[in-house]
Amino acid sequence: MKAIVQDRYGGPEVLEFREIDQPGPTDNQVLVQVQAAGVHRGDWHIMTGLPYMIRLAVPTLGLRKPKVPVLGMDIAGRVESVGAHVTRFQPGDEVFGWTDGSFAEYAIAPADHLAAKPATLSFEEAAVVPISGFAALQAVRDVGEVQAGQQVLVLGAAGAVGWFAAQIAKAFGAQVTGVASTTQLELVGSIGADEVIDYTRQDVTDGTRQWDVIIDTGGRRTLSQLRRGAHAQGDAGHRRR
Repeated sequence: MKAIVQDRYGGPEVLEFREIDQPGPTDNQVLVQVQAAGVHRGDWHIMTGLPYMIRLAVPTLGLRKPKVPVLGMDIAGRVESVGAHVTRFQPGDEVFGWTDGSFAEYAIAPADHLAAKPATLSFEEAAVVPISGFAALQAVRDVGEVQAGQQVLVLGAAGAVGWFAAQIAKAFGAQVTGVASTTQLELVGSIGADEVIDYTRQDVTDGTRQWDVIIDTGGRRTLSQLRRGAHAQGDAGHRRR
């Protein structure tokens, strides 16, 4: 099969499009015929091996070169075959999820990393959801515990995780304020944010306003700065992600 492979860390010049052996699923794995694969910032970090600490934090990375040579994590496609212990999927099912090595014609994924692809989504649409969408869902639902009627501030609302977080918070019934740069304000408004703020013109953490939940996808502000933007009773409920 054809795949995008890297044998060393570096820029795009380390990537090669070449033939490699097609993998086969073990007991709890699924072989997916890839129809679309998402690209996001994490792929750049894995390609370059930067920052260096990522080489210790990510199991598929080695100190000198990647342990898994095929790049890519987000995936959408059709089930080609399944391992002996897999009961949730069968050949022909349309699925999406995440794994290692999605930039290839075929990829192996643990069965619990996949879900049935909604019929209303194309493969291309489904392929951009898994990693960023799951991170946003965790931030809004599990960590932030956002409830209907709450005021939610999303920092970095034009980025992949922030873009999903703003929409999920709206779906939960929250009033959403999205923060982005000047050129991205229209985008954030188009996804349903009730208010859009240009961070180059206004500091939302100056203490003049407060929100029930703050979701920080950029990580450029200190926790003390973020607390200035949180309601006093929200310190216990204030979440940073």
